Amino acid sequence: MNLFRNVVFIAAIAGLVAGVVLACLQAYATVPLILKAEVYEQAGGGHHHDHAATDSNAMSTTAPAGDAMSSAAPAAAQAAPADEGWAPADGFERFAFSVLANIVTGIGFALILVAVSEFAGGIGGWRQGVFWGLAGFAVFTLAPGLGLPPELPAMPAADLTQRQIWWWATVAATAAGLGLIAFRKSLPLAILAVLLIVAPHVVGAPQPDSYETAIPEGLHHQFVVAVTVTNLVFWLVLGAVVGMVRGRFTGTATSLRDSFA
Repeated sequence: MNLFRNVVFIAAIAGLVAGVVLACLQAYATVPLILKAEVYEQAGGGHHHDHAATDSNAMSTTAPAGDAMSSAAPAAAQAAPADEGWAPADGFERFAFSVLANIVTGIGFALILVAVSEFAGGIGGWRQGVFWGLAGFAVFTLAPGLGLPPELPAMPAADLTQRQIWWWATVAATAAGLGLIAFRKSLPLAILAVLLIVAPHVVGAPQPDSYETAIPEGLHHQFVVAVTVTNLVFWLVLGAVVGMVRGRFTGTATSLRDSFA
């Protein structure tokens, strides 16, 4: 029970800090681009995206749950309903919901990071945490983003279920491949790791039937860069904070199991 409580405590602090940092970065880097895209969407009647999901997608925007990390998948509704229902108002309300979503997502990713790293002996400090954060960025943002780049409102997209399946398969294959490279020093396993990492991209991500969109290419390029950079910062902060908090409360303990009660 103590182990579980320690993991949750560390993840909560790291997720809170990283989530707030991400929300602030999004407010500056990705939200203005989303608002510009919404103008094109309203003017051209393009494909409708759920705006709350798109904001969160601005973080992994590639994760099934949205940029609330990762941006953790493709966050797009397939068709525009006649009644879009309630949505947070622009301004403080929208920012507040974005902060809340990013914190919740950050805590979820921090739980994964802490739990997985404990099997490898734990994160010994903020420097180790940065490397674990880079690994998380590669698994949850970089690899899936190569096939399913972040989307703006009014942009066409393939079937949501197919994109989610491909996204999760890519995450699992990339994580397994990086794990084999990092913790199994064997040429056959290294070859297997490379095959695992490359396989989803050889198969290819689901693509829309048409690429017609009212969104300018330059605007989409800016959005992809902004989402990638903000997610990179998110993962670096998440890993570093996990390392600092774990080191602060566990001291020289090699495992959370042996740390504070």
